[in-house]
Amino acid sequence: MESENQTSVLGFLLLGLSEDPALQPVLFGLFLVIYVITVFGNLLIILAIISDSHLHTPMYFFLSNLSFIDLCFSTTTVPKMLLNLQTQSKSISYAGCLTQACFVLLFAGLENFLLAAMAYDRYVAICHPLRYTIIMNPCLCGLLVLVSLLISIADALLHTLMLLRLSFCTDLEIPHFFCELAQVIKLACSDTLINNILVYLVTSILGGVPLLGIIFSYIQIVSSILRMPSAGGKYKAFSTCGSHLSVVSLFYGTAFGVYISSVVTDSSRKIAVASVMYTVVPPMMNPFIYSLRNRDMMGALKKLIGRTSFL
Repeated sequence: MESENQTSVLGFLLLGLSEDPALQPVLFGLFLVIYVITVFGNLLIILAIISDSHLHTPMYFFLSNLSFIDLCFSTTTVPKMLLNLQTQSKSISYAGCLTQACFVLLFAGLENFLLAAMAYDRYVAICHPLRYTIIMNPCLCGLLVLVSLLISIADALLHTLMLLRLSFCTDLEIPHFFCELAQVIKLACSDTLINNILVYLVTSILGGVPLLGIIFSYIQIVSSILRMPSAGGKYKAFSTCGSHLSVVSLFYGTAFGVYISSVVTDSSRKIAVASVMYTVVPPMMNPFIYSLRNRDMMGALKKLIGRTSFL
């Protein structure tokens, strides 16, 4: 097979979720609705938190950042997919593919770290309530987000720069709806050993450490709740963690689902379908989880919608 240097590669072909022409309008309509819900849902959460002074707390500060990340995460992949479905084109430029892969890594990493920061926030709120305002001060909250951003940027740039050193074959078809890192690496004709080692090593560290932090936080939370004397206190403590625990379960559950599907099947198309649950569904569902399970958020949303209707 003839290989060409990466500088001469004009672009890749995103094969999407299905090549059946009859399914293209259905997929376009479905993902358009999902994207619109994701955008408006997360924007409403951000605006509600900004507009309501009662929600200017660490928990909602992290939530507004999570909504912004979900909005960006979905925007990185879905609009290009919709454009390709609408124009019946599968192409994406070489620079566009690497840029998309970079931003997918960035926002996935950010969400991973932010969920860990939110777990720590709930741990401090329940296990050290008297020192909560001292520990979770604005400086620490901002620092946690900043450190998460810097680590995620470094991770995304590392993998993207490592892609630049690869040469690609004439077969440039990606059996996915976006430029997923592992799929792009598979297309390379040059040696990908270093790339694959980095993927497994960095993913294990940057994915495993935040997850262990979340698990440790919830072990401490559950232990503290079980020691509470009143049933009312236990219920209130559990309710403050319910939304975050649901989001964590959705994020890591879908991620593990994609990993398991990649192990048990060789079909790249099935893996692509499974990846929808990881990249598209959580950003859409998170606003519903936090708004429907949270009275303060529901109140802020009603006030915001009321003001908008009045204007």
